[in-house]
Amino acid sequence: MATSLSSSKLSLFFLFSFLFASTLARNSPSPTTKILDVLASLKQTQHILSFDPQISNGFSKSQPLFFNSSSSSGSGFSIPLHSRGSLRKTHHVDYKNLVRSRLDRDSARVNSLTTEVLLAVNGVRKTELKPVVTELEPEALSTPVISGTSQGSGEYFTRVGVGNPAKQFYMVLDTGSDVNWIQCEPCTDCYQQTDPIFDPSASSTYSPVTCESRQCSLLRQSACRGGKCLYQVSYGDGSYTVGDFVTETVSFGNSGDIKGVALGCGHTNEGLFVAAAGLVGLGGGPLSLTSQIKATSFSYCLVDRDSAGSSTLDFNSGLPADSVVAPLIRSRKVDTFYYVGLTGLSVGGQPVQLPPGFFELDQSGNGGVIVDCGTAITRFQAEAYNALRDAFVKLSPDLPTTGGVALFDTCYNLASRTSVKVPKVAFHFSGGMSLDLPAKNYLIPVDSSGTFCFAFAPTTSSLSIIGNVQQQGTRVSFDLANNKVGFSPQKC
Repeated sequence: MATSLSSSKLSLFFLFSFLFASTLARNSPSPTTKILDVLASLKQTQHILSFDPQISNGFSKSQPLFFNSSSSSGSGFSIPLHSRGSLRKTHHVDYKNLVRSRLDRDSARVNSLTTEVLLAVNGVRKTELKPVVTELEPEALSTPVISGTSQGSGEYFTRVGVGNPAKQFYMVLDTGSDVNWIQCEPCTDCYQQTDPIFDPSASSTYSPVTCESRQCSLLRQSACRGGKCLYQVSYGDGSYTVGDFVTETVSFGNSGDIKGVALGCGHTNEGLFVAAAGLVGLGGGPLSLTSQIKATSFSYCLVDRDSAGSSTLDFNSGLPADSVVAPLIRSRKVDTFYYVGLTGLSVGGQPVQLPPGFFELDQSGNGGVIVDCGTAITRFQAEAYNALRDAFVKLSPDLPTTGGVALFDTCYNLASRTSVKVPKVAFHFSGGMSLDLPAKNYLIPVDSSGTFCFAFAPTTSSLSIIGNVQQQGTRVSFDLANNKVGFSPQKC
């Protein structure tokens, strides 16, 4: 009798446990998802390999620049913004090799950015260092090795006028750099570029900067010759530009010109600069273009780099009304970078478990998260990356896995699919707002046959970086006057 009673109690216990678990399962919210258009992504990988800017006229030299009519101040203007594919045809015939070369270049840039912070935190000046010589193939990396590439990416270009009368040049845009520069005649050592090299003698507003000037004192690497200021910008892979530091007129098409912009006139330039004449620095330091023109804000929208489409770089246009807004944070150690108040991550609507304050920038200059248009793949510290990846894998049990590729350790074989449902990935910012990423911004093709990888990577540095793959298709606005960053999806 006692045995029968015990057996009944045990049966009731299991029945209650089953019903309780079933109730929890029904009441638990289903993971939020996004749809990835596999077929469209694969078509784009094939398109970029065959696209020829010369035939398609993807980036017209005569394309007009224009005022931004949405600017509340009336002084806003826009510059056409194009991906590298619109300017130069890739020599790669296989998309997987193109991806590998892009990732190699991306790793070089990330190393340079993190080294920049490390040196600043430890009080080491660049003038105390010697560049390390490395060999890279001309198209081996996806961005020009200019103040972007090893330290900057040349994936996004615009056309800017330099001198008076103005001559138009393709210029790389880089939020991770401050010094603007252009190749100049006479050339001691200049790389090949699309446009004729700038000739200072043909400009009436070219003016050398003196050694005693404030502009010269703001350079991290400078020298003096005959009372005139010389500059050098060097990068972690041995690339560099050296020449005279000058002031010159910079123009933006119909929006007029700006006189007296300090920039480098490079007579000796080494590196993989991929057809651009020079670089426009959009960083937060005093020598950047944004600082020199006293821009109250600027924004860009990065089209897919495998696309021939275009967008704009806007100045003084403010934040779009529908922006996901986050604090813009300044570092006391490195004034170039734009830090953002990231507080957390989520996958499928469920928070990724991380210690409180994990992404904060501390007083010594360590930690923090920057938004960078030159870095391709978002980097998080290993603890955050592992937690993010594991959460994605857990909520993606039906995706067929395959081996890793380059720095990606989580990849899937989607060759038999036309579209798939994947867990939503979101960034959460201090202030309470969140940015939901499109599926194509975090599950990207690495070949033309259907291999897709989770497009995040770990870093051993304390610095985290939100890269341009995660920014594609989103207008990113920097409200410099009010220290805010805005993200507006579908605003290209």
